[in-house]
Amino acid sequence: MDHDGGVDDYLATMLLMTMHNVQPLGIVVTPADCYAEPAVSATRKILDLMGCDRVPVAESTVRGINPFPRLYRRDSFIVDHFPILNQNDTIRTPLLTEPGQDFTIRVLRESPEPVTLMVTGPLTNVAHALDTAPEVEAKIQRIVWMGGALNVSGNVEKNWEPGQDGSAEWNAYWDPISVARVWRSQIEIIVCPLDLTNNVPVTSDLVYKMGKQRKYPVSDLAGQCYALVIPQDYYFWDVLATAYLAHPEFYELREWETEIVTHGLSQGRTKIVPGGRKIYAMDKVDKEAFYSYILQQWAR
Repeated sequence: MDHDGGVDDYLATMLLMTMHNVQPLGIVVTPADCYAEPAVSATRKILDLMGCDRVPVAESTVRGINPFPRLYRRDSFIVDHFPILNQNDTIRTPLLTEPGQDFTIRVLRESPEPVTLMVTGPLTNVAHALDTAPEVEAKIQRIVWMGGALNVSGNVEKNWEPGQDGSAEWNAYWDPISVARVWRSQIEIIVCPLDLTNNVPVTSDLVYKMGKQRKYPVSDLAGQCYALVIPQDYYFWDVLATAYLAHPEFYELREWETEIVTHGLSQGRTKIVPGGRKIYAMDKVDKEAFYSYILQQWAR
């Protein structure tokens, strides 16, 4: 898993760790929608809480082109200070000394079978791997990525980013050059775009339901995370993308031909272009089944 330390990245990590059909080989934290040190710390504490302290964590040192706003990134400090994550004096989950981008390459090289990359942040580490060790492309079975906006506006708002036309999604906008590099590969790409996530909001009703499950530590933590962001227009971005690994039958996929805009006012846009790179996009989801699933998984 490759995440970038936003609130929903921690929640996606929590969901992934409940999946019995998934063997997690490691987690890379990309310094995009976060500050790296607290994001790595929070990730390791979450794995401790869930009894998954054998899953190694590595901090990536890659950098993007367009930084996330500081207002977004500071949430990594808040989550790292949640009392439920700080009941012990030491963290058991190992932090690797090698950079996350190098760990990605090593995992792919050493795996006896093709690997699924679950990416809920930018694709920079994947692009680095493809450029540095081209042979690992054959070891990537598929990439499931939360990113892109196909037929809807992006979430890079003009008032935050002057000189942007509002068509890009943040995970693509942070480093559009790397997204374009991954698009040049032959790897199967399944995206969870804003087209779908815009229809799956975090609601007060769902957060209250998590509160009623707070005797379970994972639900307690999930409820705290969502309470932190409930004043915003917040959606199940990364969690919705990650749930696909366990229940693809909840989703309908649609094939699109696309290209990535890398320069100018639309940089970071995932543009539909006849004859472009074929990807699969999560087009529809059974929302009630999805909501029920995450409540069930976090009741532990």
